[in-house]
Amino acid sequence: MVKRILLSIVLLLIIAYLVVAITAFNRKPAGQVCHDMELVIKDTVYAGFITKKEVAGILEKKGIYPVGKPMDRIRSKTLEKELAKHPLIDEVECYKTPSGKLCVEVSQRIPILRVMSANGENYYLDNKGTVMPPDAKCVAHLAIVTGRVEKSFAMRDLYKFGVFLQNNKFWDAQIEQIHVLSDKNVELVPRVGDHIIYLGKLDNFERKLDRVKAFYEKGLNKVGWNKYSRISVEFSNQIICTKREK
Repeated sequence: MVKRILLSIVLLLIIAYLVVAITAFNRKPAGQVCHDMELVIKDTVYAGFITKKEVAGILEKKGIYPVGKPMDRIRSKTLEKELAKHPLIDEVECYKTPSGKLCVEVSQRIPILRVMSANGENYYLDNKGTVMPPDAKCVAHLAIVTGRVEKSFAMRDLYKFGVFLQNNKFWDAQIEQIHVLSDKNVELVPRVGDHIIYLGKLDNFERKLDRVKAFYEKGLNKVGWNKYSRISVEFSNQIICTKREK
């Protein structure tokens, strides 16, 4: 009986100690000041156009830059709301650390195509099919879309092709330009070889490009990459090649 009482007392003391220790650890010093802001970019592999200097500039312009301000006066949600207005930021999360630092985690909008339409429109298209401004400081290689590109067609159809390129190393490295004709048929300009790939409509583009890749491996590697001026895969069951005029 005595042992049980002693054991209970010991357990109570341990619990009390843990409660006090946790409370002391989590308690912020009175008047603690934010001494630094850390920026974490989640997707710099694809694009690095948001910088700590730029984030600081946005917050300074709004008068809510956190460094030097009391921690208890910094409103994380307010910072998130202002940074989320930036056209190149997809998601943002701000949080404080016990050491007196503010962390800003940013997910960037990832551009996948650069559109330079014949109607004068100039913009990036991101991997969600939405338009980004042309002044985005994109560091990634992107295929350029030219021709008669309606914005609705770009956001609905071309972005799917852009996502495919982003996820396919071979074609992402191979395709330099996507040219849209007036009937929304599509031509591709490759980086290697002096020829045009005529896709026709964008439907079934993966299967069409699989056939082109197989033709590259079995045909062009033997006869030369400059023998044909045009390779058409408009129809699903055949490849039509046009020889270059001598």
